[in-house]
Amino acid sequence: MIPHTPPHPATSAPAAPLRFKHVAIVGKYQALGSRDALDGIAHFLHDEGCDVAMERDTAHNTGLMQYGALGVEEIGARCDLALVVGGDGTMLGIARQLARFGTPLVGINQGRLGFITDVPYGEYADKLRPMLRGTFDEDRRALIEASVWRDERCVFKATALNDVVVNRGPAASMIELRVAVDGRFVANQRADGLIIASPTGSTAYALSAGGPMLHPAIAGWVMAPIAPHTLSNRPIVLPSDGEISVELVAGKDASANFDMQTFTELTHGDRIIVKRSPHQLRLLHPTGWSYFDTLRKKLHWNEGVA
Repeated sequence: MIPHTPPHPATSAPAAPLRFKHVAIVGKYQALGSRDALDGIAHFLHDEGCDVAMERDTAHNTGLMQYGALGVEEIGARCDLALVVGGDGTMLGIARQLARFGTPLVGINQGRLGFITDVPYGEYADKLRPMLRGTFDEDRRALIEASVWRDERCVFKATALNDVVVNRGPAASMIELRVAVDGRFVANQRADGLIIASPTGSTAYALSAGGPMLHPAIAGWVMAPIAPHTLSNRPIVLPSDGEISVELVAGKDASANFDMQTFTELTHGDRIIVKRSPHQLRLLHPTGWSYFDTLRKKLHWNEGVA
């Protein structure tokens, strides 16, 4: 009689080692229910074997202090990855600050459109698990470096991921702007304002002003007037390796906005200098991500097509 040998129990393949061990979470802490969402994501990361930290303002405003609170520079120096939970505005705020450290970011969308926060909140566990172990697509985005000059002196500096916008004040009158590219005069433009947008920002304010959408791989800026006096003054795509100068010639209470999150008031003669930043944003996406999938989904292309 042949003795019966019990079958070996089925064993699952060991999980791949973590690519990202120390992960920071940045949240839109003002949103309803954000505390529970952030706490749930932190528990998930801990269960996956990650060391978890909260961005300082996120931790203080949600009370989730048990994970440790890190400032932006500490995240850049100590963390392998930052998860941004919220909408594109939340991503814009932290991306400008972390780009200089080369810290990769993943966006978990709790907002509305989510062009750059593209992991749906309800799917974060399935999407993040392979990404934490090195299975992802990387997408590098150009940033804008801008400065405001007054009497040959720099009075303001800012970095923008989306756009630099020069706007008229509340008075119902246009502003006049003198535009030059690489020191060559382009035109004096009378309009409600002017947008200089990166490829990332080409789907934001510039799009509503009639500008084209630029693929993120294109090394260019969109320059789009806002309600121009001369109807032949149309948006133009410029190379991003040059320098754009915008001088305020006339107009009341004008201002310069950077990603619509920081701004400075302008006086006549002020010049805004726009150049490409030496830093890039490192965005990580689930494998198979496509920019065209994002456009089709967010802009509702193909709806109604059989």
